Amino acid sequence: MNYSFEYIDIILLAMIAGFIFLRLRGILGKRTGFEGKAPPQFQEILKNIDPKLKSNLRENFDEEAQKEFLKGAKIAYETIITDFSDNDNKLTKSKPLLSKKIHDQFNQALKERSDRGHYAEITFIGINSADIKEHKKTDSILKVTVDFVAEVITSIKDKDKKIISGHPEKIKKIYDTWVFSRDIRSQNPNWQLIDILT
Repeated sequence: MNYSFEYIDIILLAMIAGFIFLRLRGILGKRTGFEGKAPPQFQEILKNIDPKLKSNLRENFDEEAQKEFLKGAKIAYETIITDFSDNDNKLTKSKPLLSKKIHDQFNQALKERSDRGHYAEITFIGINSADIKEHKKTDSILKVTVDFVAEVITSIKDKDKKIISGHPEKIKKIYDTWVFSRDIRSQNPNWQLIDILT
């Protein structure tokens, strides 16, 4: 007799479980394999979010956003300096990081150096400091001015390897003030160097 009650309990529990499963399936729907993309509503949300800190940038360029920006700015600074020191007479690695104006100015300087028969030897030692001097937002464009202090070993030589300027072994401290810009509505996370202040 006790066994029959146990069987009835099991059957009742199975029926309850089945009822709950059917209700959940009706509410949540079922998945019939991997669809390979997110639902349209979710895609729309993703489309409107920049990869890094867009919400912070929209509201204010807060301390966290500034720290993240400076990490990228240091990498950009080193990339641009070392790319400019390459002797292939044109910028390659740093092109996406430069505005058209700065890119054209750098390429012109490289061409003039090449026309004179000069070439550069630059060893990038490191960045001592990078500090945000100011930041301004106009509509959706955010501009950030950064003071860099870095150390390099640099010399310019002629075609006969005679040193024109600099020293091939002496570490030189350089001070630069660069202005970066970015459209905070853009999906492209890269900032661009738009000006070099003297």
